[in-house]
Amino acid sequence: MQHLFTRIASRAAHIMGQPATFIVAAGFIVVWAASGPLLQYSDTWQLIVNTATTVMTFLAVFLIQNSQNRDGAAMQAKLDEILRVLEKARNEFVGIEHLTDAEIEKIRDALEADVTGNEGNGGTLGTAVERLLKRL
Repeated sequence: MQHLFTRIASRAAHIMGQPATFIVAAGFIVVWAASGPLLQYSDTWQLIVNTATTVMTFLAVFLIQNSQNRDGAAMQAKLDEILRVLEKARNEFVGIEHLTDAEIEKIRDALEADVTGNEGNGGTLGTAVERLLKRL
C-alpha cells in the first residue's frame, strides 16, 4: 500500500509542478469566469469553482506533505552518511533532526559563533558544542 501511494504521490507531485498544469488550471479559471454572465453569476456557478478548488487543495496538501517528508528523510540519511565517513565530523550530529527546535537553535548559535570567531573565550567553543551535543 505504501509503495503504491508513494508512486502515485510522486507522479502527482511531478505533474502538479509542471508549467503546463498551471496553464491548464488557469485556463479552467478563465473558462469558469467567462461563463459567469451566461449563468447569471448564480450560486451554482460560484459553487463549482469553490468545490473544485477546495477538493484540489485538500488533496494537494497530502501529496505535498508526503513529498516533503520523503525528501527530508532522504536528505537526512545522505547528510548522516557524510558525517559518518568524514574523519573530522562529529558523529553526535547524526540524528539531531529529532531534537526540539530550541535544542537545535542552541547548537546552531554555538556553531555560528564558532565559525565567525565570536566565541571570545580563546577557541574553546568547539568543545562547548561537543558538551552541548552530549547533554542533549
